[in-house]
Amino acid sequence: MSDRRILRKALRAARAGLSPAERARSSRQIARWIAGTHWLAPERRVAIFMSMPEEIDTAPLIELAYRRGCDLFFPRIESLRQRRLSFTPPGANLLRNRLGIVEFGGAVRKAAAAMQIIFVPLVGFDRRGNRLGMGTGFYDRALAFRRRRRHWRGPLLIGIAHSCQQTSTIETLPTDVPLDAIVTERGISFFRGESA
Repeated sequence: MSDRRILRKALRAARAGLSPAERARSSRQIARWIAGTHWLAPERRVAIFMSMPEEIDTAPLIELAYRRGCDLFFPRIESLRQRRLSFTPPGANLLRNRLGIVEFGGAVRKAAAAMQIIFVPLVGFDRRGNRLGMGTGFYDRALAFRRRRRHWRGPLLIGIAHSCQQTSTIETLPTDVPLDAIVTERGISFFRGESA
């Protein structure tokens, strides 16, 4: 088993060990930290994932973004085989994809480059902003254009997680796209010079 797989397993176990009350408190506190930033401005194109049972509950953040007048988008898997991900606005029909993730249906789809802020799910993160995902690579592929840029022009990549998901160092791969910031129940950390 690779180091990343071992680390992923340990971090998922730490996250799974949190009580429902701890999870709920963390989700609300994260939304409060984000409410104090300039990130959720009216008509800003913001992508937020719909959380799986182990992940931070994104419902308080989604509600906050709606109240602030953001143009919300949600991830949608375009191709499981090619690991392609796009973003779609909310619609009437909710679907569950082959990975068990809830998605909105609909014809409108936007690339990651069209977003201004993307809140990304993660299994772990380190103090340099490296992110460890589930290992499928959907977000890293969708955000690969950021690795080719010499000057940062967005979208702003913000991880949201429980503080127990932090680890000292994540061994990176050439395909990894680092975070610009992370928000946990303890506060916000910035990695690329962005500020709230």
